[in-house]
Amino acid sequence: MEILIAKNAGFCFGVSKAINLLFSLLENSENKLYTVGPIIHNDQVVDKLKSMGVKVVKDISEISDNGQVVIRTHGVTPKVYDEINEKNLTFSDATCPYVKKIHTLVNEKYQEGYQIVIVGDKDHQEVKGINGWCGDSAFIVDSEEDVLAINTDKEKICVVSQTTITKEKWETLNNYLNKKFENILKFDTICSATSNRQNEAEAVAKIVDAMLVIGGKNSSNTQKLYDICSKYCDRTYKIETSGDLPPMDIKNIKKIGITAGASTPDWVIKEVICKMEELNKAENELSFKEAFESSLVTLNTGDIVKGKIIGFNNSEVFVDLGYKSDGIIKLEEFTDDVEFNPQSIKVGEEIEVFVVRVNDREGIVELSKKKVEAMKGWDALVTAFENKTPVKVKVIEVVNGGVISSVSGLKIFIPASQISDRYVKELQGFLKQIITIRIIDYNKQKRKFVGSHRVILEEERQKAGSEFWSNVEVGKRYAGTVKTLMDFGAFVDIGGVDGLIHLSELSWSKIKHPSSVLKVGDKVEVTVLEFDKDKKKVSLGYKKHEDNPWIKAATKYNVNDIVKGKVVRLVPFGAFVELDEGVDGLVHISQISNDRIGKPADVLQVGQIIEAKITDLNLETKKISLSIKEVNPIPSPKKQEAESANASGEGAATEEEVPTEHKEEIQNTIGDVLGNVKIDAE
Repeated sequence: MEILIAKNAGFCFGVSKAINLLFSLLENSENKLYTVGPIIHNDQVVDKLKSMGVKVVKDISEISDNGQVVIRTHGVTPKVYDEINEKNLTFSDATCPYVKKIHTLVNEKYQEGYQIVIVGDKDHQEVKGINGWCGDSAFIVDSEEDVLAINTDKEKICVVSQTTITKEKWETLNNYLNKKFENILKFDTICSATSNRQNEAEAVAKIVDAMLVIGGKNSSNTQKLYDICSKYCDRTYKIETSGDLPPMDIKNIKKIGITAGASTPDWVIKEVICKMEELNKAENELSFKEAFESSLVTLNTGDIVKGKIIGFNNSEVFVDLGYKSDGIIKLEEFTDDVEFNPQSIKVGEEIEVFVVRVNDREGIVELSKKKVEAMKGWDALVTAFENKTPVKVKVIEVVNGGVISSVSGLKIFIPASQISDRYVKELQGFLKQIITIRIIDYNKQKRKFVGSHRVILEEERQKAGSEFWSNVEVGKRYAGTVKTLMDFGAFVDIGGVDGLIHLSELSWSKIKHPSSVLKVGDKVEVTVLEFDKDKKKVSLGYKKHEDNPWIKAATKYNVNDIVKGKVVRLVPFGAFVELDEGVDGLVHISQISNDRIGKPADVLQVGQIIEAKITDLNLETKKISLSIKEVNPIPSPKKQEAESANASGEGAATEEEVPTEHKEEIQNTIGDVLGNVKIDAE
C-alpha cells in the first residue's frame, strides 16, 4: 500500500507559537496560568495543558488577582483586553499573527467609515473576536441568504475573511456581494498556511483510495479539510485520535492519504500512524510511521538549509523547513540592516538559514539568516581583498577615527583618512550612505576588515583625468561640482580634473567674491575657455552667452531713444550712466549742458536719475553715447546762481516792480539825461 502524506499536516506556525509560549510559561512563570476559552481547538492538547496546571475559563472575572492570562490563538475583542487591564492582570498574547493582522485592518477601515463584512462562521471564536474590533457592527455572511439580508446605508464596504474558510467559499460569496454593492474593498485574509494545507489535501484526495483527516471535533480548519477531501475521495474519514479509526479493508486500499488540521499535535498524528501499522501487517507494505518520518527532513544544529517564509510579526519570522516544526528567526537574526522594515518581508520567498538550535520536545527550531550571510560574506570579502575587487557597503555608524560600514552581515571599519580623497572634517554626512570601497586589510583571528573609499575615488579620478585630457577641446561643455571658492574665482571638479572659473567669468555684472554666485557643492555647467596639458591647467567659463546684458540691449535700445538711467560714476570727461544691470552709457561733459561747465561733478551726483538721448550705439565695442542736453540741458553753476538770485528779488527792478505814479517822472528824467548827452556829443 502506497502512502501519501500531506506536507503541511499538523501544527501551523501560529498554533506552534502559542503552544510553545504556554510550555515556556509553565517552566518559567510563578503565576497561575489561564486561557479565556481553549488555547486551540484540540481536546488532546487542552487536556494535556490542564494536567500541567493551565486552567480554561469563560470570563476574565473567573481569574484570580495573581493569575496570568494567555490570549488564545483565535484572538479576542478589545473588551477582553480592557477587562484584563482593569484587573491589572499580567497577560501574554498568543493570537495568531494572521488573525492579529485582520484585527488591525478591520479597526482601521471601521474608523475610516467602511461597513465591515466578514465571510465566515458567526459562531466561531475567531469571527467573534474580529467583529469586536469594529464595535460588533459587522455583517457576517456564510451563504447567499446572508448577503441578501445585509441592510446598510454606508456606501463603502470592506470585506475580510475568516482565516480558515475555503477559497471556493470566499470567491462564491464575493460574487454575491459584487451583485449587491458597487464600492467594495476586498482583503483576502485566508491564512496562506490554510490555503496551502487545503490545496495539498485536495491534490492527495484526488489520487488515493482512502483519506484520513485528523483533527479536533471543534476545529473549523479540520472540518474544511474533511469537506474538501470528501468531494474527491468517497472513503474520507475525519478522526480526532487513533481510537476513532474506522474498520478498513487494508488489502483493497492501494493508496491512502493523510492530512491533519492546524491544531493537531504531532503526537496524535504519530498515534494514528502506529495504529495503522498494526492493521498493515504485510511485509512489503510501507508503514505509516516510516512514511511520516521519511516525509520529514532531519535537522541538526549548525546545518545550513533552505526554507520558505510562511509568516512574520514584529519580532519573529516563521519558516517552513519541511520539518515537523516550523523554524523561527528572531528579527535581530534576520538581517544586519539597521533600517530594515519587517513589512518588506515577502511571504513565500525561499531563503537560506543557519540552524541555531533544535528542541524536539518543545517543538522549537531556532534559525538565523544573518549568520548564513555572514559566513558567505566572510569568504566573499577575503576573495575581494585578494583580487582587489571593489565592494559596495552601507555606512551604519560614525565612531572615533572613522566610520563602520556593513555588508552581508559583516562590519568593515573605514578610517577617516580613507573615507575621501579630500580632507573631511565632519563624518556624519556619510551616515546611511552606500559607498564603494576596497578591502585593504583583514584579521582572520579577530574577524575584522579595514576598507578604503579613498583608493576607489583616486583610481576613478585618475582614470577620468586621463580620459579628460585625451578629449578636451576649447568650447566643450562639462558638468562639474564646485570644490573650492577663492577670492579670484572658483575651482570646479569636471571629472578627474579641477578647472578654474575666474571671478570675471562668473557673472556679467561685477561681483566682489565668488560666494555671491556659487557655493561649495553646487552642480554647474561650464565651458572650456583654454587649457594647458603640460601644466594641467584649465580655464572655465560659467557665464551664459544668452544672459549677456549687451545681447538684450541690442533688442531693447536704438539711436535717438530717450532713456532713463542712474549716474554710477563721475570722471573728468563725463558721467557713466547705468541703463540696465551690466549696461552703462557715457554722457560726455560736452553733452551735459549748453553752458560751459568745469567738471561733471559740478552739476551731477552719483545715484542721480537722469533722462538722456542715445546718440550713438555700438554693441560690438559695448559703447553707448548719451546726451542730456538734447533732452533737458543742465545749466552751469553760475547760471544756476543767477537764476536763483533773480528768483529771490536781488538787482534792478523790472517795469512791473515800479509804482504807477512814479513811471512818468522816471521817463522824463531819462529823457533829460539823454538830451544832455546828445548836446555834449555835438
